Amino acid sequence: MAERLEFTPQEKDETLVLYQRVREQIASSLIEGDEERMRKMLMNAVESQQVNRNIFGLNPILLGFQTAQLVVNEIGLRRDGVLAVLLRPSVEQGLLTIDEVRRQFGESVSRILYGLQRIQELYQKNPVIESENFRNLLLSFAEDMRVILIMIADRVNLMRQIRDTSHAEAKRKVSEEAAYLYAPLAHKLGLYKLKSELEDLSLKYLEHDAYYHIKDKLSETKQSRDAYIEHFIKPVSERLKEAGLKFHIKGRTKSIHSIWQKMKKQKCAFEGVYDLFAIRIILEVSGERKEARDMTDGKEVRELHRTEVMQCWQAFALVTSMYQPNPKRLRDWLSVPKSNGYESLHITVLGPEQKWVEVQIRTERMDEIAERGVAAHWRYKGVKSESGLDDWLTNIRTMLEMSDGMEAMDQFKMDLYEDEVFVFTPKGDLYKFPKGATVLDFAYHIHSKIGNSCVGARINGKVVSLRQQLQSGDQVEIMTSANQKPKQDWLNMVKTSRAKSKIRLALKETQVKEGLFAKETLERKFKNRKLEMDESIMQVLIRKLGFKEVSDFYRQVASGELDVNHVIDRYVELQQGDQPVTGNNVAESAANFVLEKSHLSPLTSNLSDDVLVIDRNLKGIDYQLARCCQPIYGDPVFGFVTISGGIKIHREDCPNAPELKKRFGYRIVRAKWSGKGSSQYAITLRVIGNDDIGIVNNLTSIISKEEKLILRSINIDSHDGLFSGTLTLMIDDNTRLEALVKKLRTVKGVKQVERL
Repeated sequence: MAERLEFTPQEKDETLVLYQRVREQIASSLIEGDEERMRKMLMNAVESQQVNRNIFGLNPILLGFQTAQLVVNEIGLRRDGVLAVLLRPSVEQGLLTIDEVRRQFGESVSRILYGLQRIQELYQKNPVIESENFRNLLLSFAEDMRVILIMIADRVNLMRQIRDTSHAEAKRKVSEEAAYLYAPLAHKLGLYKLKSELEDLSLKYLEHDAYYHIKDKLSETKQSRDAYIEHFIKPVSERLKEAGLKFHIKGRTKSIHSIWQKMKKQKCAFEGVYDLFAIRIILEVSGERKEARDMTDGKEVRELHRTEVMQCWQAFALVTSMYQPNPKRLRDWLSVPKSNGYESLHITVLGPEQKWVEVQIRTERMDEIAERGVAAHWRYKGVKSESGLDDWLTNIRTMLEMSDGMEAMDQFKMDLYEDEVFVFTPKGDLYKFPKGATVLDFAYHIHSKIGNSCVGARINGKVVSLRQQLQSGDQVEIMTSANQKPKQDWLNMVKTSRAKSKIRLALKETQVKEGLFAKETLERKFKNRKLEMDESIMQVLIRKLGFKEVSDFYRQVASGELDVNHVIDRYVELQQGDQPVTGNNVAESAANFVLEKSHLSPLTSNLSDDVLVIDRNLKGIDYQLARCCQPIYGDPVFGFVTISGGIKIHREDCPNAPELKKRFGYRIVRAKWSGKGSSQYAITLRVIGNDDIGIVNNLTSIISKEEKLILRSINIDSHDGLFSGTLTLMIDDNTRLEALVKKLRTVKGVKQVERL
């Protein structure tokens, strides 16, 4: 049980001193009656003995005054912020309600206290504190920016007070939160002094030995270090003055936390840390500030920028002429500024006593931008920017630095992340989504399988549909079903591009699976009717049935929209319609010429076992030559495993090859010719030319003179003085075929000869 609050003499004295200081500092912003009402409430909290000390045994009212002093001195808050800090213990322990605060101190104070209370509720969800999203959620939940400023100040004060506590676990947790949550928040808000203090104190409590090792090292040489910086700056200043440059120089030693981070990153001892000393040379370019803002002529602006760059490089040349630079440590953000607009020259030089010193060179304009404006310090140090944050932070810094800006702060509401929502998983993990994102977006963000099988969710314990939109702070638990499948209308349901792409991929995969199933079903039906499916005829049939995409054809077969028996009947009609017309008449012209040999070799002749090598030297495999491309010995070929388990051999340039490899890559096997090529193969040539009398006889004459060449059939069609025909031949290899094609092309009147 927490210890009841009783002031010790020391606490009473310190509280009275702080009370007087704070009252004097905010006196001008107080409203009549504020002080009396506040004193009454504080006395009531003390006398009621219902206010408890915290887990560290610290006095919450004294802590409130310490924090109030800090927010006044370091941040610049006045009446509303201070009153909220002092009333917070009474509100948290139930002695005072938000409505009572509103009635007695106004809307602004009650709004700050409400924000502090709302932020506190986030911790009950136990999120991952070090998550960048959690910091952003805190910012989006705090309607009044002063809520975040007070939280930071409160944590700084708490870290100062727990130095000697015996509660090690609580101290560790508070320190981790300071490092992972509050220091980055302070960094984002430009509160660099508080940020450095949080980091140093966290290091002190979490890594005691490392902290004191560095501190002792710094303490040992503080006087010599300060003297060293002065020793370094003095000759540089003299050289810059001699060159006629106007400037001022800042020198500092990096914080303990910064040094420790460098030691870990560079894996070195304290003595090996680069940039232990940092010097900033800020050049005062004449008329730079006002004239740069007032200039509208692009030429004038470019001229001013050239002057700035020239002076920076001049200063760079002077420094590097005095001290040896490390070329690997040169950072030139003048020639090519960072994407966020940051401009500066960074160089590390070897100063007196062989110590490394980082020197930053920039103009006042560049320094102002880097510290306050477009390229704030926290951005170029690597903290990722978020949408809308830059302008917001610039406004905050401006308000904090303006002596008369605190009235505007009272009305300032945070509109940051108005287009984003932050939601929790049941385990407390936090994710960010665009406004309007649904349960389905959340499911696909977790995993594709979760998204594909999503049927709804429980949001804050209530069952909702997968169309339900997410709200900041929601705790979402996805519900799935093994029977669920992605649907086309899901694309209209989701907001994120990630979910859309995963749904499209899932739909495509489903379509491919259905297509494979449909094709295998079709091939089984063909086999049952003792028919062999020819890929080339099937492709023609699919087009004749009105399908532009093969996948659409098989999708309709799979769904039953297209009757398989109807497809087979149309296939048979098409196959029979492609048979050549036979006859024994010999035409005088190509117009009525049809020849069919009476004793023809079969389309696939008996092939010796060593003609083709399938895959890894497998022999004796059942294979056939594909009718669609009619490969012959010597052609580059590949094997395709059919549904019956046999292999069809296709030419590499077969018109069906791209589709087969794309859709059925897993059924492709390697094949190559072997042996001496003694077998004969059927091939078809297309011949186009002028319909001259005797041209057919000339063609057949050339073929008849070739040894080991058999003409199986000729089918010729003539129209408007031109003929187009096909010649089916039996030939033993592609070398002889190429020679034959060359001879046929020499026949007078022949315009084109090509292999089908």
